[in-house]
Amino acid sequence: MDWDKLRVFHAVADAGSLTHAGEQLNLSQSAISRQIRGLEDQLKSTLFHRHARGLLLTEQGELLYEATLAMSKRLNAAAARIRDSKDEVYGDLRVTATAGFGTIWLAPRLHRLFEAHPDLSVNMILTEAILDLPMREADVAIRLASPQQADLIRRPLMDVHMRLYASKDYLEEAGMPETVDDLDKRRVISFSPNAPQPNAASDWLKEHIHPHRNTHLMINSYFGVLKAAINGLGIAALPDYVTRDYPELVNIVPNQISPPFPVYFVYPEELRRSRRVLAFRDFMVNEVENFVREQRVEARVASSA
Repeated sequence: MDWDKLRVFHAVADAGSLTHAGEQLNLSQSAISRQIRGLEDQLKSTLFHRHARGLLLTEQGELLYEATLAMSKRLNAAAARIRDSKDEVYGDLRVTATAGFGTIWLAPRLHRLFEAHPDLSVNMILTEAILDLPMREADVAIRLASPQQADLIRRPLMDVHMRLYASKDYLEEAGMPETVDDLDKRRVISFSPNAPQPNAASDWLKEHIHPHRNTHLMINSYFGVLKAAINGLGIAALPDYVTRDYPELVNIVPNQISPPFPVYFVYPEELRRSRRVLAFRDFMVNEVENFVREQRVEARVASSA
C-alpha cells in the first residue's frame, strides 16, 4: 500500500473532514480527495461515510485506522528515540502516576521541568492501574509499590507515611480528638479500602476504620479525600506528601502514623539512555530532595515551638 495515501487517510480520519486534513498536510481538498479515492479503489472498499456533518469511518475504515494508528505511534516513538541520541532533550514523554501523586504533588512542580527543557512534552497518565512499561504503555512510572515486572530500572525516590488530618474549621466545630479512640465519635474520610493502594497504607487504614461506623466517607481518589477534608467533612487519612501545601489542615493524634512505604521511579531497561527519561529522572530526584529537606526544616521548627 502507498504510504502517502495511508498518511492522508490517517489525517482525514483524525480530523473528520477533508478540509481540516488538508490544512494539516498543506494539501488542497481536491488532492486529499484523490488520495482517498485512490486508496478506496486499491482496497475495493469504502472507507468513509460522507454526510453533512463530516466524515465517519466505515467498518473497513475503522480496521485500517487501527493499523495506521499503530504505525503512527511506532514511528513517533522511533523518531523520539533517534532524537534522544542527540544532545538536546526533545519530544514526548509519557509519565504514569496515581491520580493523587500526579495531581497534587507532581503537577504543581512541572513548570521547573519545562523551564529547563522547553522542547519536552509530558503526557501524564493518571491511573491507579499498573501500566505495562516493557510493552510501552508508558515511558516512566511513579509508583507507590515496588514493581514486579522484569527488565525495569527501579529507583526509590522517597518514603511516604499515612497520617490523620482535619481542617481548622472542622476542629473548631467538632473538637480536637485526643486519642485514636475518639475517632469513633468523628466522621473519618479515607481512600476506598477496595481500591488499589500500597499494602502498608491499606493495613494501617484498616486499624482506624471500623465497619460499624455509619459516618465514614470513602473516596477512591486522594485528591477527593483532600478536598473533602479541606471543606470540613471530617478527619482524613492522607499520605503526608499530599498535605504539605495546605496549612489549613492540622495533623491530629500525631502518634498515629503508618509504616513508611517507598515511592519508586521506574522505566524500562531499553530507555536507560533516553535523554528525555534521564532529564525527567534528574528533575524528580532534585524535587524530592528539596521536598524532603523542607519537611525536615518544618519538623524541627514544629518540635521547637
